[in-house]
Amino acid sequence: MADEFPFEISPMFEGERVRKDDMYVELAGPKSKGFELVNAVGIDEIEDGKFTLIGPDISEMEEGGRYPLAMIYRIAGELVEPDLEAIVERRNHDFQNYIQGVMHLNQRYDVWIRINKDAIAKGLKSFEHIAKASMMLFKNELTFIEKIEATYITDLEKVEEELAKAMERYAARDERTRNLHDEDVEEFYGCSLCQSFAPTSVCVISPDRIALCGAINWFDGRAAAKVDPEGPQFAIKKGECLDELSGEYSGVNEVAQKLSGGEYNRIKIHSFFEFPHTSCGCFEVVGFYVPEVDGIGWVDRDFTGNAPNGLAFSTMAGQTGGGKQVMGFLGVGINYFRSPKFIQSDGGWNRVVWMPKHLKDKVLEDIPADIVDKVATEEDAQDIDTLKKFLTEKGHPIVERWTTEEEEPAEDESVAETRAIGMLQVGMPAFDPAMLQNLPPMTGGGGGVKITLKNAKISIDKIILSNKE
Repeated sequence: MADEFPFEISPMFEGERVRKDDMYVELAGPKSKGFELVNAVGIDEIEDGKFTLIGPDISEMEEGGRYPLAMIYRIAGELVEPDLEAIVERRNHDFQNYIQGVMHLNQRYDVWIRINKDAIAKGLKSFEHIAKASMMLFKNELTFIEKIEATYITDLEKVEEELAKAMERYAARDERTRNLHDEDVEEFYGCSLCQSFAPTSVCVISPDRIALCGAINWFDGRAAAKVDPEGPQFAIKKGECLDELSGEYSGVNEVAQKLSGGEYNRIKIHSFFEFPHTSCGCFEVVGFYVPEVDGIGWVDRDFTGNAPNGLAFSTMAGQTGGGKQVMGFLGVGINYFRSPKFIQSDGGWNRVVWMPKHLKDKVLEDIPADIVDKVATEEDAQDIDTLKKFLTEKGHPIVERWTTEEEEPAEDESVAETRAIGMLQVGMPAFDPAMLQNLPPMTGGGGGVKITLKNAKISIDKIILSNKE
């Protein structure tokens, strides 16, 4: 595509994975620090095409090493405005994945890059090659950008300094949607950026639900669709509101069926269990159902331990992602915790039982006062038994559900066994057999649940949910 680069550039390389054995170097990611940021500035403040590197270059890095990386772009143009920053920033994911031998994952402060050994062997020795190729693609694909310059930082101290500033920018963007809600608008927005990794993913962005990646809110989607009508962000007519509580709309369902190739025809954007939003893999947080307490836990990329169900974030993310509707798991952006419609059809915060302390601290001000001290962290509960004990001692609202269920008269065994999985003494909604194909394998140490199907043909005779031995 461009002879001046020591690598090929093409959309055909989207989705290319760089595994550990093939990796020359890893940049940012869960075990280091990094971010990507786009700032809109005046046209006279930029030297078009300029690249600056602060810290060691690729040629100075050891094979198999892990290094921090910040990527800061400054853009300018007559049509460039601050509302476009997040959209341009998110396209960095696209464009760097066009580069053969480079794998770009996630966004904002979760960005994670790997460069494979073949790319190094073919002559990729400097970040300038990657930055220049990215800037070329930005200008070619987003024609409203007239000038662009890039600064890459691999010095840890400087990355940390600039990350603090970037976090302020991210927070300011997210704050804009606080007083705008789903019912106030006629259109939502969709995003197809993650379909290279999750072909059936249907990302719906509403005022009350930020994109799973946490990088694009409703205003960002509107700005992107306006300046780039053929781009990956597009308007979705809400259509008829079919269920206000769960957030089901006829227009969203129509788009879901189209974008997923017919795999899904219903999405409830504020539901955890029934026809939930698809999860692509770029999500910031994954939610997981804990049947032993009938509650929902949440874990983010920065938590390195195991949740009370015995699973790590990476394990649950692998089971949740891929653009599927997965029963019992849900990917979200952190800002969704601040939404007044946060999983409201399944109890909202009254259903949340566990989350890592650092994640809880991030959203502390948005947790209802009557529940904030009743949500456990890794300091309070490390497994199911300690979680049960904590919830009981704190008088978590979920405990009332246990009492109600215990007082209900026992059903006839044959009836109980044929109840849908969501109704098996755990308060989940009725199970739709069409979603059965999306059940993930339950793997991991220390707990978890086991799904057993008996006499399963075209219809399901029996579904049993039991503790895994």
